[in-house]
Order: sequence, then structure tokens, then C-alpha cells
Amino acid sequence: MQRPNALDLRRALTPSASFWAWTGTEANLGDRLFHGAAALCAFGVVAALAGMGVEMIRASLSSIERFGLGFVTEVTWDPVRELFGAAPFIFGTIVSSLLALAIAVPVAVGVAIFLAELAPAWLRTPASFVVELLAAIPSVVYGLWGVFVLAPWLRDTVQPALAAALGFLPFFGGPARGFGMLAGGLILAIMILPTIASVSRDVMVAVPTSYREAALALGATRFETVQVAVLPHAKAGIVGAVILGLGRALGETMAVTMVIGNRAEISASLFAPAATLASVIANEYAEATSDLYLAALSELGLMLFAVTLILNIGARLLVGKVGRAAPGVRGG
Repeated sequence: MQRPNALDLRRALTPSASFWAWTGTEANLGDRLFHGAAALCAFGVVAALAGMGVEMIRASLSSIERFGLGFVTEVTWDPVRELFGAAPFIFGTIVSSLLALAIAVPVAVGVAIFLAELAPAWLRTPASFVVELLAAIPSVVYGLWGVFVLAPWLRDTVQPALAAALGFLPFFGGPARGFGMLAGGLILAIMILPTIASVSRDVMVAVPTSYREAALALGATRFETVQVAVLPHAKAGIVGAVILGLGRALGETMAVTMVIGNRAEISASLFAPAATLASVIANEYAEATSDLYLAALSELGLMLFAVTLILNIGARLLVGKVGRAAPGVRGG
């Protein structure tokens, strides 16, 4: 049996040795300080997030006590009479976000498949950079483009054509204004497309090369290889990418505020003006004069905060599930 040396005896007799061994750091002052500073930063982020939630709950208390669960279903938003209901804004947020997903997801997945599987090596990197660059454009720039380009194009070209062809459906009824739910959904689709495409591409690249080689060895075409080998393995990550895009669509403020029309009403027509949770907060918070008015807007923010937090946690878990790929993944 090997006899313990002096260093082993000193570590065993040190009271804090077991603690620092458990935390994975060496028992010296520099490592302890570094470990403590890193842990403080990590817990500081969590504390900031929790503090935001607590503060929004505190700011919303009078609205919660006054309206209760009826705040979610009430359709009236009347600051003069202090009658507040979130239903029109919840409706606008859900419809605009789902419309954006319906437009953006097929395009984004197609872009991701091209970049990960079909693009030549010389084109893959610059094309990926351009797609990711779209996510860095400020939302106010998208909003200005929507005001001066998108809305007039919808008013003069798209909405009249849709009304003529599909006007018998309630979704395409009413006057062609340009500004409205359709404009908000389209600009959101453009804004979330790079997020979904970039994450989906990374997920597809993480699929082990052996899966592709096995499919090709069995005689599969490039399309069949993507269909049977890549997409099934990357499905959870693509769903996570879509949820990340949905989280951004739900919380987007400035661009949507500039093109959606900002009217607190529920309408089946995509041509009609609407409002979202984020847009009504941006429009009315500076004008709120009463405590109950401020509390109602804070409760809208609390609802948006909770939904986006849950969606982002779920998306990260799904993307991480695929990100832990087996050895042999393709290079980006």
C-alpha cells in the first residue's frame, strides 16, 4: 500500500479542501477568487431576471386585483373610463406571430437546407453571413421600410388582388389600407426568418456525416438523403428554431408598431388594423396618467415576459438536444 505524501496529508487536514474539490477548483486564492467572480456573474443574471419578474408583478398588482382573470378575456380598452382588457392585444399578438411563422418557416427551412446540404463550399460561408446579417438590422429600419415600401405595395397591389380572388373569405374583406395585420405579419416574417434559418442550419450541420453516407450508400438521392437522414435527426432542433423565432415575433415592438395600425379591436380580416401586447405598451406607456392605467400596461408586459421566457427556455432545450451530436458532424 502506497504511503500518503505530505501534500495529500495537508489537503486532507484542510477544512475547505472537500468543498473546493467538489466545486472543481484548486484550493488556492487565485482560483477561489476566479470561481467566486464567475459564480457571481452567473447568479447575477438569474437575479436580474427574477428581479424583473418581481417588479412587474408588483407594478401590476392593482390591475390584477381589480380585473382578475377577466383581464385576459375582456375586449374593452378604455383609459377614460379605466376599463382595461387584454383580449384585443392577445389576439393581435397571436395572429401576427402565427402569420409570420406560416410565411417564414418554409422559406427559412429551405434556406437552411440549401446552406447545410446543397450550397457549394465557396458560397456557403458568404451566404450564411448575409442571412445572419439580416438579424442584425435594427427593427426601426424594418419599420421605416414597412412604412415607405411594404404598406404602399400591399395597399396598391397585394390587397386588391387578394380581395378580388379571395374576397368571399372573411380574412380578405374590408378596404385595402396597407397598414394592418397583414403588414405586421409580413414584416415579422422577414425579421424572424434569419433566426430560424441560422439555427436550423447549425442543427443540420450537427447531424453526423455517417447518416448521410449510409443513405447515399443505399442509393438515395440528395433530396432523399435530406428527407430520410438529415431532417428526422434535426427535427427537434428545427422545432426549437421555430420557437425561438416565435419568441422574437411575440416580443417585437418597433417595426410592428409602425405598420400594424394600432387599433384595439378583434377582426377576422387581415386587412384591418390591430395591435399587439408590445405595440400597445410602446404607444401608451408614456401617456398613462393614472395608477390603474400604468398597472394594466404593466400586466400586459408581465404576460409577454412570462410567455417569451417559457418559449425561449423550451427552444433552447430542443436546440441543445440536437446540438449534443455524435462525433463525425460536418463542418460549417
